[in-house]
Amino acid sequence: MIKKKISKILVPIDGSKNSIRGLEIAINIAKQCGASITVAFSIYAPPHSEFKGVGSVEKSFNKQLKKIINDAKALTTKNGVAFKERIMRGDIGYNIVKFAQGREKFDMIVIGSRGRSSTKEIFFGSVSNYVVHASKIPVLIVK
Repeated sequence: MIKKKISKILVPIDGSKNSIRGLEIAINIAKQCGASITVAFSIYAPPHSEFKGVGSVEKSFNKQLKKIINDAKALTTKNGVAFKERIMRGDIGYNIVKFAQGREKFDMIVIGSRGRSSTKEIFFGSVSNYVVHASKIPVLIVK
């Protein structure tokens, strides 16, 4: 008998094909379990940005962000799954893990992999690699 029910799934997205595939898998899991999905978009914000004050860059980015979130919402609600969104600024991997294990108490994280080769991953690391190692809740990585 299964003791742990999946009722809340966190899906970090960045608009890439792999993050959308992760969302699709999360939707399938959510439909089977009656779970809700929270889509998280974390913006890497260095302490001092050289783009600070450049309005056209920020407006363009905000337009792209809205499109990514709206597309995710449309796909999720079209499939009859409850949808929430969260936008965070700072270190991406850290934000995802902190949010997942915080007040919301998610049961699972479904995250897309960037598909880097193992050699590149050793040198550059990746958000999904960080999340899988730092998270105390189950993480499903989708390629």
